[in-house]
Amino acid sequence: MPIAQYDRSAVFIGAAFVKLLVVIFAAILGLSACAGDPSLLNIRQEKHEGPDEFGLLPTKPLETPEDLAALPEPTPGGSNLTDPTPEADAYAALGGNAAALARGSTDGALLSHTVRFGRQANIREVLAAEDLEYRRENDGRLLERLFNVNVYFDAYEPYELNQHAELLRLRRLGIRTPAAPPEQEEE
Repeated sequence: MPIAQYDRSAVFIGAAFVKLLVVIFAAILGLSACAGDPSLLNIRQEKHEGPDEFGLLPTKPLETPEDLAALPEPTPGGSNLTDPTPEADAYAALGGNAAALARGSTDGALLSHTVRFGRQANIREVLAAEDLEYRRENDGRLLERLFNVNVYFDAYEPYELNQHAELLRLRRLGIRTPAAPPEQEEE
């Protein structure tokens, strides 16, 4: 009889030990899930230490003018002949007139047509506030919020443009369109 009691207590201790191992394993698994890469499919970008290699622009070579007396007065905070001008350089390289960039916008007709019914001066702030409200209303279910799952694509899926349906609609209207990438087969 004592042997049977010993066996029951061993089974009870064994079952309790297995339950404890399951709880420990679940806790480790849950904590390891929190250690994923937060920047993957995340709109917010982390701040990195160090320089941005694409933000550094080489300066233009120094040139000695023919007449040093004809140089203009220095303008503190103004532009310098050796300052990089990537927009103007790219514009000139593509065959445009870089001086047109200095004049400002040459799309006056387009601008006047787009604001013919009036415009809202604070449109960016209004859109940002509306978007923030929409994202708060569509911020995912409890577990998605708890485990910081990105729900950006799910939230904006109703506003996604079906490029192939739009391509067919425009072609039916007789509008010439470029080709769209082939449709991906769903698995």
